[in-house]
Amino acid sequence: MNIQNLAANTIRILSAEAIQKANSGHPGLPMGMADVATILWTEFLIHNPQDPKWISRDRFVLSGGHGSMLIYSLLYLSGYGVSIDDLKSFRQWNSKTPGHPEYGHLDGVETTTGPLGQGFGNSVGMAIASKMLGARFGNLFDKNFIYTFCGDGDLMEGISHETASLAGHLKLNNLIVFYDDNHITIEGHTHLAFSENIEKRFESYGWQVLRTDAYNHDEIRKAIINAQNEKEKPTIIICKSTIGYGSPNKANTHEVHGAPLGKDELLATKKNLNWNYDEEFFVPKEVKDLYEQRKKYLIEEYNKWNEQFTKWQNENKEKAELLKKYLKNWLPENLEEELLNAAPKEANATRSTSSKIIQKIAQLVPNFIGGSADLAPSTNTLMNGFVSISPGKFNGRNFHFGIREHGMGAIVNGIILYGGFKVFGATFFVFSDYMRPTIRLAALMKIPMINVFTHDSIFVGEDGPTHQPVEQLAALRAIPNSVVIRPADGIETAMAWAYALRKTDGPVSLILTRQKIDSFEREKDFKPEDALKGAYIISKEKNEKIDLIISASGSEVPVAVEAKKILENEFSIRVVSIPSKELFEKQNDDYKQSVIPNNVPLVIVEAATMFGWGDLFRQKLLLIGMNSFGSSAPYQVLAEKFGFTGKAVAEKIKQWI
Repeated sequence: MNIQNLAANTIRILSAEAIQKANSGHPGLPMGMADVATILWTEFLIHNPQDPKWISRDRFVLSGGHGSMLIYSLLYLSGYGVSIDDLKSFRQWNSKTPGHPEYGHLDGVETTTGPLGQGFGNSVGMAIASKMLGARFGNLFDKNFIYTFCGDGDLMEGISHETASLAGHLKLNNLIVFYDDNHITIEGHTHLAFSENIEKRFESYGWQVLRTDAYNHDEIRKAIINAQNEKEKPTIIICKSTIGYGSPNKANTHEVHGAPLGKDELLATKKNLNWNYDEEFFVPKEVKDLYEQRKKYLIEEYNKWNEQFTKWQNENKEKAELLKKYLKNWLPENLEEELLNAAPKEANATRSTSSKIIQKIAQLVPNFIGGSADLAPSTNTLMNGFVSISPGKFNGRNFHFGIREHGMGAIVNGIILYGGFKVFGATFFVFSDYMRPTIRLAALMKIPMINVFTHDSIFVGEDGPTHQPVEQLAALRAIPNSVVIRPADGIETAMAWAYALRKTDGPVSLILTRQKIDSFEREKDFKPEDALKGAYIISKEKNEKIDLIISASGSEVPVAVEAKKILENEFSIRVVSIPSKELFEKQNDDYKQSVIPNNVPLVIVEAATMFGWGDLFRQKLLLIGMNSFGSSAPYQVLAEKFGFTGKAVAEKIKQWI
């Protein structure tokens, strides 16, 4: 048995033993793809375990995250912060080795995967980010590759179609995908539901398609070299594999996909693979030496790169300073002031206000990029005066994602994970449903995804209920570690953008109107930073005793102000703007009680379903929102028909109180 075969079998046995010990897991993928992984990691992948965040490292993404013991074994063997005890703690409470790879748990895990197709999409974003850095700072920063393992399930998911199509269009020759072609899923053979020709599919996207036997090391090497030498296309290497390779009775069956081998089958597998070691979780010395030799080579390559980098810095001092800003996600200290000055003071649609702010951000923040899912003229997100990213031209700032919302979210996440850029994606709010899995993963990974969602309510108007968001606000607010901000005017929009740019540990979604919002006056002691407390007083009560609080977000804030004017002869009313429920929940109790005391009747007005509001406030509560879909009509008519006018709100309050 040669050393690479022994190393591959080491991965198989480590994976099977960890899964057996946990009595839970997916041995099929790591056993099936161990040879491909071994050749890639011991001969081609450029990285440095001693500097795991090195910007020019190759990235390895395990899109089929259920096969997580593959990457955990590789990280252990390669000298990352993984111990044998960590492998033994696979899938246990508070371990470094959760059931699916989670970004932030371990160096070397480049993204959280598990929901199939997401890692594939992230990889496209990473490949784009590498190209963009190279276009700005030279080929010292884009010589690396993005390597991705995916399986049948990844390629069935729609997100793989969206992102593979865009990768082919952009000619991302730094993206190399290994397809684990084993034709087995949970229910059985893929002929049950999957019969497309993968080779022709990817050729039609504009990819190079290569084939290899997943156990022929020379073929694997040749395929990787050919992929690296390709100048115009991304590459998919179709690896003809056997799920659970090495298991004499379960290989090539769905039984080995998502369950331990069992003690007897594990012993039979060791015998079948000529694994002559009695100790569990054992790594032969020859395999340790193989990875040690590779580590020495990698450190030499890393040092060579650093020498070139030092020379580049000395010869390109201005660019070197700019690169520091990119990598540190630099923002000007007076960002809030600049954005407030850029925001129009007059009544405006918040999407239009946001557009003015985006132009200012583009001037201030050099690594700010973004785009929309073919809706830039409607979302008002085009950065004027900057070119677009296109095939062979990655120095642009505007991104055209095409009509691919799900793919857009995964690509945005991939760009963020790669590092160096502040990036947003934009679409109509109703289509946030298409993006929701990517927002959830951004929240789980604690990465600063920025979403610009316009056309935020039934006041989209004539396009009708298919395009009128009703339940989307509640759905986004339900995602843990996600902040949703629905601003009511230029000040709130400017502060929302500033918050989104400064936040580093989770996604922010800006919810913006299609229609113009009436202007309103604030109290004289208002400070713009109050908006980032999530809720603040717009208009104070006339008496010391408060009879009623009317609160609202976004376009309903002027409606609340108008309702107060109608009722103020009868009641002492406070009006509160709540641009962000999540930010308000984070405030201390003293502040929350100072804005919305528990003992005062509260009205909340929002042109959406009201799910989730009741859990925040304990007092007598009236919710004025939507309990149905909208309708096709001018937005002014919809406001009358659905009761979102000052007069209608005032009447409901009088009947209630």
